[in-house]
Amino acid sequence: MLPLDTRPLFPLERQTLLELLGSLDAADWAKPTVCPGWDVRDVTAHILNDYLRRISGSRDEYGGAVFDEGETLPAYLTRVNDEFVRAMRQCSPPLMIDLLAHLGPQLDLVWAATDLTGPAHLNVSWAGPGTSPAWLDIAREYTEFWVHQQQIRDAVSRPGADDRSLTHPVLVTFLHALPFALHDRIRPRGTAVRFEITGPAGGHWMAVSDGTSWDLTSTHIEDPAASVRMDQDTVWRLASRGITVETARQRAELHGDSELTEAATALLAVVA
Repeated sequence: MLPLDTRPLFPLERQTLLELLGSLDAADWAKPTVCPGWDVRDVTAHILNDYLRRISGSRDEYGGAVFDEGETLPAYLTRVNDEFVRAMRQCSPPLMIDLLAHLGPQLDLVWAATDLTGPAHLNVSWAGPGTSPAWLDIAREYTEFWVHQQQIRDAVSRPGADDRSLTHPVLVTFLHALPFALHDRIRPRGTAVRFEITGPAGGHWMAVSDGTSWDLTSTHIEDPAASVRMDQDTVWRLASRGITVETARQRAELHGDSELTEAATALLAVVA
């Protein structure tokens, strides 16, 4: 894994979000987003729910999750996220903006007090089984907020918050899903898959096999067994399933071992 510290980015991302939300009119708040059944107001409420959930769980160590009998994690998240969003429809957009501005700095303090090398409070399931490092958990939360802001921007046709400083860490975090995407493609030790992301926030990375599993590295390796080339917009939309795998593959350049490119282009960086 390639560790990164996204903690300084939360206030910057939040400021761009608050400026965006403060500029919206009533019609903008009601515009549909890529999230099924949710408009701009609903996605904003969902971001607020994420703030509340992480402060309660990570700062206050409050385990309030109650699963229905036989309910899986994805089903639980879908249910409670929808319940919160529906309840928040009684609250005004200005109130939600105030709450985000009030709670955001409190969440920043939670991250600042976290040992990045320690275990995650919430494991990142899409990066593989087992205990995740805290830095990856925090980076996952950063991508969550950034992606939802982009979904709002798409809905109201206001591009932004997409400069390299904010976007590159999202792409790096999402690429930590690549080894898990390749986990059932067993190849000899040293086999490499190159993943190149074009655009100002892009770069290139390698997933390298040890004979049983894969690891992500930025080290250049000559003659990879397979290579994938995608633009940065396609990568984040693929990883968050804003577009289908088929659409992403149509936009990509794929070379080499087709089983490896097929697996690599199915990477998923959300709970589903």
